[in-house]
Amino acid sequence: MKKLFYDSAYIRTFEAKVLSCEKGKKGYEVVLDQTAFYPEGGGQPYDMGILGGAHVTAVHDVKGEIVHYTDAPLAVGETVTGEINWDRRFQNMQGHSGEHLVSGLIHAKYGYDNVGFHMGTEEITIDLNGLLEWEDLMEIEKKANRIIWEDREIYAGFPSAEELAHMDYRSKKELTGAIRIVSIPGGDTCACCGTHVKTTGEIGLVKFLTMIHYKGGVRISLLCGEAAVMDYEKKREELQKISVLLSAKAGKTADAVEKVKNELTMTQAKCSEMSRKLMKIYADQLNGGNSKICWIEDGLDMTELRHFVNFALEDKKGGIVLALSESVNGGFSYVLGSQSEDMRALSKELNGELSGRGGGSSQMAQGTFFARKEELLSSLAARGFVMAD
Repeated sequence: MKKLFYDSAYIRTFEAKVLSCEKGKKGYEVVLDQTAFYPEGGGQPYDMGILGGAHVTAVHDVKGEIVHYTDAPLAVGETVTGEINWDRRFQNMQGHSGEHLVSGLIHAKYGYDNVGFHMGTEEITIDLNGLLEWEDLMEIEKKANRIIWEDREIYAGFPSAEELAHMDYRSKKELTGAIRIVSIPGGDTCACCGTHVKTTGEIGLVKFLTMIHYKGGVRISLLCGEAAVMDYEKKREELQKISVLLSAKAGKTADAVEKVKNELTMTQAKCSEMSRKLMKIYADQLNGGNSKICWIEDGLDMTELRHFVNFALEDKKGGIVLALSESVNGGFSYVLGSQSEDMRALSKELNGELSGRGGGSSQMAQGTFFARKEELLSSLAARGFVMAD
């Protein structure tokens, strides 16, 4: 099979003869005498498009043979027209060439190897076998974009054995036979089977997104070309919305967010203190003398329930205090407390009776009961709990 994408990565339409077409698990498996569809490989995704009126949903290299997976059968012996989804292909070309440029610059400056490369739908990731700082990446990004703006010609082809012997190129594995080389002057020379743009200018833009420590090195994510521009536009729109919501200029949103965060922290602290005081008031209103008290109040969280139980126990309003609040999931959040009884054991018993879950210590336990309210109250009454007013 002739691989037309090696003649030119810019071939968008072509004609080919159908050599075979068999029904498979992923659709119809079509083999042609020649193709411009690039199969998945080397970190680059496969092409998609149209072949003889059928949609090409995937392309893979199966034991050296390029198989096109289509949603409809094609007649063996028929000559069909293939059309590449050019937007997808060109974005892959921009991303792949951009990855080469970045990996080459990092290798030249730091000596690190690209040990993992993936072009996903959201981002490109590169795994390096060494550590970098974010400032280091920013310098690489600047240099990469300068090379892009200089619109240097990119070479992609099969040099002779003699030419190859005098080349210094990156490769992830030992290669034999015809070796395809992709070279960016001043940027990178690497063995590669993928499709690439003609000049660095067509990469358009390189933009790093994140960097994390990964397997003793780092994993960096980036976008190139149109994908980077689209990402910028999406983030610009989000920033504009945030600016409007905060009544802040675009360059001052971080300061505005920090101010709101600090104000929220202060407000939450005040609310927490007021809530604590309110729980004390509720606890003070309990009638003492009962050995088992059950108190129900809607809209409370676990922290508030714990405060209530602690205050009630401090005032010795009951031997056992149970505080309940109906939760958003339809159950009842609970906190059990006692200074003398084993709450872990009681919690386990009540969970069994009331479809609950939770646990804790001998002095305090918490969780959620999922029984109906009528069933809950009936069970507690049978155990001698007195409902607080």
